[in-house]
Amino acid sequence: MATSSSSTEVVTERRGIPGAQFVEDVQTYLAQTGFDCNSALAFLQERLQQYKMVEMKLQAQQRELLAKIPDIEKCLDVVATLQAKKGTGEALITDFEISEGIYSRASIEDTDSVCLWLGANVMLEYSCEEATALLRKNLDNAKASLEVLLADLQFLRDQVTITQVTIARVYNWDVHQRRLRQASPSAMES
Repeated sequence: MATSSSSTEVVTERRGIPGAQFVEDVQTYLAQTGFDCNSALAFLQERLQQYKMVEMKLQAQQRELLAKIPDIEKCLDVVATLQAKKGTGEALITDFEISEGIYSRASIEDTDSVCLWLGANVMLEYSCEEATALLRKNLDNAKASLEVLLADLQFLRDQVTITQVTIARVYNWDVHQRRLRQASPSAMES
């Protein structure tokens, strides 16, 4: 929708999320869109549902990133611990998870490499330095993605609020118009 005198904000888009139009003058809005009240309300309700669906998807992505960041940080700590023990001649004794709830004890001698689980049934061996660089890069990417995601969620919440206010304004305008129409025949009869 194009902006007009009936809106105070420019309707924008953020990463595929269409912007909502704040409607100051409902009559002008209806004239410009060609909707009657019921069609406008149906359109706005549909848009609101689309926003809610996108919000649910973004919140799921947010949960995934919030779970992924501590895992990456934990991996970085393990690699740093391995590097700190390197050259000391003492073995690192640790418990590691084999399967959910099943752990095994291991003694790790001096090592120059670690294996990183990349997902999709892929594990690669890296030198400790390469692993640290890769994990730091992944951590930075995850934090940057989280920042973008939080900005998208805030934009989306703003669009939901604007759409809800617009729905209320259109509905109230329609109720007011109906009351005027009902009052005008009775005023003529008096």
